[in-house]
Amino acid sequence: MRLKNLLLGVSLTALAGPAYAQTTTTRQGTTADVTVQTAPQVATQTPATTATPTTTLREALLQAYNTNPDLQGERANQRANDENVPIARSQGRFGVGSTGSVSSSVYDSDGNAFTPTRQGRLGLNVSQPIYSGGSVRNSVRAAETRVNAGRANLRGVEADTFTSVVTAYVDVIRNEAIVRLNQQNVRVLQVNLQATRDRFEVGDLTRTDVAQSEARLALAQSQLRNAEAQLIGSRESYIRVVGTPPGVLAPPPVLPNLPDDAQVAEQTALANNPFLEAAQLQRDATRFDTRVARASRLPQVSLGVGGDYYNYLGSVPGQAAQQLSSNGFSSTIGAQVSLPLFQGGRPAAQVRQAQAREASAIESVTLTERGVISQARSAYASYQGALQVIESSRVAVEANRLSLEGVRAENSVGTRTILDILNAEQELLNSQVQFVTAERDAYIAGFSLLAAMGRAEAADLNLDGGPLYDPEANYNRVKGRWSDWADDRAPTPVGTSTAGTPPQGATVAPGGLDPVLQRPVDTTRTNPD
Repeated sequence: MRLKNLLLGVSLTALAGPAYAQTTTTRQGTTADVTVQTAPQVATQTPATTATPTTTLREALLQAYNTNPDLQGERANQRANDENVPIARSQGRFGVGSTGSVSSSVYDSDGNAFTPTRQGRLGLNVSQPIYSGGSVRNSVRAAETRVNAGRANLRGVEADTFTSVVTAYVDVIRNEAIVRLNQQNVRVLQVNLQATRDRFEVGDLTRTDVAQSEARLALAQSQLRNAEAQLIGSRESYIRVVGTPPGVLAPPPVLPNLPDDAQVAEQTALANNPFLEAAQLQRDATRFDTRVARASRLPQVSLGVGGDYYNYLGSVPGQAAQQLSSNGFSSTIGAQVSLPLFQGGRPAAQVRQAQAREASAIESVTLTERGVISQARSAYASYQGALQVIESSRVAVEANRLSLEGVRAENSVGTRTILDILNAEQELLNSQVQFVTAERDAYIAGFSLLAAMGRAEAADLNLDGGPLYDPEANYNRVKGRWSDWADDRAPTPVGTSTAGTPPQGATVAPGGLDPVLQRPVDTTRTNPD
């Protein structure tokens, strides 16, 4: 299956690398290579308007990638998730503690002339866990597994963000085209109304004809107002997702790597969907949690070393100075073994709780798998259906255009009424709007299909503008840290605020009928069948 010229598509290299007839794509963690058909390059089409585009889809995706607060928040959550690994490892590392005290005896019934009355003490203790029943090891494994799950989830959020950008982008293009169509319709009906009034003045038409033209013009003007309101809404949605006003948008490029059938789409999604991979890793992490819970019933062994410095602060009586030093050192070393015998049923309850959560995670994998299958199949069906609607709408536009010309010619010889002309014009407008909407629906369905298949992430889209965000870099930075004082700098906002952007209007770039309405969507006619 090939997607060509959707919404005035440009060459495939505008969004991704050059496409080949067959491309084998896999991601680490998949069970098998999945080969999907890619779209061939197509020639650049004539722009829909005379205005020079100021923003491309790639630029919008890159801006959202760098400044979208939802995506930036998920990256921060993943960095917080990374810290669970050094936290878990710290439970198996040695600990160092110090104590200090100063005391003065006020009254001591057992005191005598040889007893010091003041004392200062400094102590240093080092303890090292030797055996903890496997809780530390399994806690670290659980944390590392959840780090990988978080990375997969971050990829999914990234794809969802890009889907939102694409939707907002093509919504603006679609609604601008609809506004132009309605503007043209209003202009045509204004000319019709003036011509009807002129013919009424000379007695060629009746008051009914004039009233029908006036009513249809009023309806067209209300449709134009609605179209303008929808355009404003889509532009504000674009600002919410991307962060800046849309400007003049360039036609989006052709989508690569779309599958030939629903089965290929489903298999690719099951192998690569990031949310499914995240659910599977979360399930694996709960298995380690169960082992951690079981460790609470096993022996605990630790080794301790301590040292103290004491000083009587000059309070040793003169009679005792010969026998009692005014200061000194003491040290201890020992091992501690603890074996729980009975804890009131708490360990078994914790194990059962962990097992129940493991069962929930297992069901979450099945639930996510169902959702991925449904999403892939639905997106594929929506894409195919939109292609069918595009083809039908294209035929309808051409047929309604010819019909309108014929009705006007027949009206000139008296065999058609003004109402017939008005109806023909409305049918042409409706088919044109349906065509533009189908183009938009097909593009979004195609991109949603790529997202479900795990093919709509930054690494797949070859975004320029600097290195891509690498969650592994932060993990490598923090995973082995030992210092208690290695804080990061205070966080500052990364996502851009839209408070300073101006309210959007419904002005569209100059241009008549969108040329997309005058050309076939798929010149090879390979889709639909």
